[in-house]
Amino acid sequence: MNLPSETRTGLPAAGPGSAARTRSRAGRRRRRAGDRWFRWALLLPALVVLLVLTVWPVANLVRMAVSTIEFGREGAEFTFTPLRNLSRLAGDELFLTNLWTTALFVVVSVAIEMALGFLLALMVAGVPRAKGLVRTMMILPVLVPPVAIGSMWKLMYNYDFGILNQALGLIGLGPIGWLSEPSLALWSVVLVDVWHWTPFVFLILFAGVEGLPREVIEAARVDGATTAQIVRKIIVPLMAPAIAVAFIFRSILAFKVFDQIYLLTSGGPGTSTEVVSLRLYHVFFGQNELGYGALLSLVIIAAIVAFLVTTRGLVGRFAR
Repeated sequence: MNLPSETRTGLPAAGPGSAARTRSRAGRRRRRAGDRWFRWALLLPALVVLLVLTVWPVANLVRMAVSTIEFGREGAEFTFTPLRNLSRLAGDELFLTNLWTTALFVVVSVAIEMALGFLLALMVAGVPRAKGLVRTMMILPVLVPPVAIGSMWKLMYNYDFGILNQALGLIGLGPIGWLSEPSLALWSVVLVDVWHWTPFVFLILFAGVEGLPREVIEAARVDGATTAQIVRKIIVPLMAPAIAVAFIFRSILAFKVFDQIYLLTSGGPGTSTEVVSLRLYHVFFGQNELGYGALLSLVIIAAIVAFLVTTRGLVGRFAR
């Protein structure tokens, strides 16, 4: 006796419905594969741009860092001398001094800017009227070109006719060499940096304050929480992402400071304000040591990454 195929095998018999389901699954697989290829095709131009503008320059920088570069009639000539550059770096005490000066500049200026930006964001958020006008006026220093800022503050710091020394003379105090005294020059530059970049931090944190849930803060006030408790327990944790973004962006920009120091002090007096970016400028364009300058660049990149990784964890713990 012939039994149906479902009875003999224990599986449903193949029929028109089963074939349709098989074709449907095959069609879905083809569509998924087509979607994947389509996504990769869309990403391909961005990947090519990333490769050309990022990976290739970094690879070339590594190549330069292990070479001595000389220019002849046929162009640049690369000589593979990694030990020479490394031994020079190991004995370069001036670079360590520049790195310390940069770290001190970054820590002090970013800390002050974060604190002032946060306080200003809270204050402006509480302004009942003309909030847009106040916000626009607050961010004006960011819009001023760095060359104009350096020239303006250099005139204000001038020993003979600067407005700061004139103000000191009105109260019976003698003039101060704001940019000529080694003990004051770096802090004078920090003051300019704080004036210039605090509005940038304020703008990021102000957006975070404006996005806070008002009902949570009002509920805390009803429960008897003080202003300090609300800031510490509610506002700071809720603004942790905005604080982290402002801190990371500002730290990276502070590490790369060049223009205002170059215009105000040119790294002087002596090397008291010479940061690593200014040292790179001297090595590349003053001493024409391209290979050693490339090695210093890699060290600076590694230092920035290590600093950001370390301090980002500290910021996260503080926010919690």
